[in-house]
Amino acid sequence: MVHRCGSQDALVAVRARAWLGLGQADILRTMTALPSRPGKIVAVHASYRSRAAERGTMPAWPSYFLKPTSALAQSGDPVMRPPGSELLAFEGEVALVIGRRALRVSPAEGWDHVAWVTAANDFGLYDMRYADRGGNVRSKGTDGFAPIGPRLIDARSVDLAALRLRAWVNGELAQDAWPLRDMLFGFGDIVADLSRLLTLELGDVILTGTPTGSTVVNPGDVVEVEVSAGEQSSGRLRSPIVEADYVLQPLGAMPRATDTEREAAYGARAWSLRTAAGAQAAPPLAETIQPDPQAARPEPPATAPPAVAIRPEAQTTVPPVEASRPEPEATPPLASILDGLREVSTATLAAQLRKRGLNGLTLDGLRSTRPDLRMAGFARTVRYLPLREDLSATHGAGMNAQKRAIEQIRPGEVLVIEARGEQTAGTVGDILALRTQVRGAAGIVTDGAIRDSAALAQLEIPTYHAAVHPAVLGRRHVPWETDVTVACAGVTVQPGDILVGDADGVVVLPPPIAAEVLADAREQERQEQFIAAQVAAGEPIDGLFPLTDRWRPAYEAWLEQHEPHESPTSDQAQPAEPSHHTTGTGDTAGTAEVNPAAASPAVEAVLEPRTPQ
Repeated sequence: MVHRCGSQDALVAVRARAWLGLGQADILRTMTALPSRPGKIVAVHASYRSRAAERGTMPAWPSYFLKPTSALAQSGDPVMRPPGSELLAFEGEVALVIGRRALRVSPAEGWDHVAWVTAANDFGLYDMRYADRGGNVRSKGTDGFAPIGPRLIDARSVDLAALRLRAWVNGELAQDAWPLRDMLFGFGDIVADLSRLLTLELGDVILTGTPTGSTVVNPGDVVEVEVSAGEQSSGRLRSPIVEADYVLQPLGAMPRATDTEREAAYGARAWSLRTAAGAQAAPPLAETIQPDPQAARPEPPATAPPAVAIRPEAQTTVPPVEASRPEPEATPPLASILDGLREVSTATLAAQLRKRGLNGLTLDGLRSTRPDLRMAGFARTVRYLPLREDLSATHGAGMNAQKRAIEQIRPGEVLVIEARGEQTAGTVGDILALRTQVRGAAGIVTDGAIRDSAALAQLEIPTYHAAVHPAVLGRRHVPWETDVTVACAGVTVQPGDILVGDADGVVVLPPPIAAEVLADAREQERQEQFIAAQVAAGEPIDGLFPLTDRWRPAYEAWLEQHEPHESPTSDQAQPAEPSHHTTGTGDTAGTAEVNPAAASPAVEAVLEPRTPQ
């Protein structure tokens, strides 16, 4: 039925939604989020840095799979877990709805072909991944596994810096991400990449990937996903989980859960539940790890084909973000974690890792070309193998693995080179190191030698190395492969691991514990600053270092007079302050070095009398 409301746009909208009544009696009866039945639903694999790190990979470009349109569902529809399965996982995502045809468009033009954004949930059944052999037909394409909506946000009105994705399980915040700063690939990049080989038609949907926090849900759970942009919101996409009421006949592969699939399905949900100082506020652009050309997108030309109109009320009544529910504590964004890691010493981090039983994460025997700079970033890896002349001829020339890794590096990453500790040939020289800097890298780490050391010392990023040598890498190495787990300076490094460096050396942090380690490292350094002040004033270290209960009241009084140091916002390596540590013993990092000064009056009052009772 056509609603005669006096608006041509409304007429077009109603006709566009005529597909809802054509053989779709059981699904999408009231969905308002899509203007037409999508010709295709394209989903991106790992696109968020946190998810890639969780998987131990760091893709250089997006990869995709298709979901059938029969998987579509709307807010409130139950998601049925198939009989005999246990590993149904949710993935909160930002959905892009294409507004006009895109074929071989540039990244700068890609965003202009997106008409709307909304919330989506890319459910997957890990029990069936083995049977799909990478195709995801059943594991991701089951009926109801693509809820979307409930409302659209006009893409032209979206400030990408304010775009936020959140997901809740039973009211508990499970995912929280800012796509502009957290994604490896911008929305325009994804549209442009897809359009190189396939035409994106009006109404097509792109599911842009999920951040860390995805995990298994069970019957009785309720998953909610929301996309917001300032005061605009998609509303909460609600998906109650139920047990399927049908029998799965054994006519083909049946659900099968293995320990490997369980590990993948449950993911690193602990990351999303780490303690932090409240829900995230919208981050300033200065904190972003990855600049995004979409942020200053041009308006579409006046002659551009019009997007399919949606109902006027859908355009004008998008509600503000719901503020009635209190937010649980959220993990700090990754850029903020990197900022904080640049403030603490590697000595402190090594001590904190040791307390957690992680003794093999400090790289041995490396020195920095810029000991005045601190470094924190995500690992982008490349492996060199020993020289074999015939393989060097096929793998060493042209765009070899070394050059590919450098051309794939993204802002905020660290190039990590496995060179087997070989010090009799360079592993990187001035030109490629400069290119690494221009690409936005936070630094370079190699357990081999460097060439052109004087030039590298003039760069704005540090290069950690084991030696200097004038010979080219071809004297001892064959650049072999990129984005794999490597062994560098005695430490296993996975793509996406966090590397932190200062004048003392380099430490590797597993991303899921980075926020926790940072919080404890900051507290350790505050305690050591207090302890150093007392030592400088003449106090003996017995009972003071490490801090004991006797000194705790004095420390608390001291804390009240010292505001926490604020984090910098720059992504690049920060000039280091003078080292706060000397070498420590046992499980405790060294004592802080401070100017000799007497204890404050407040501390004096708490400490009297000083003689232990």
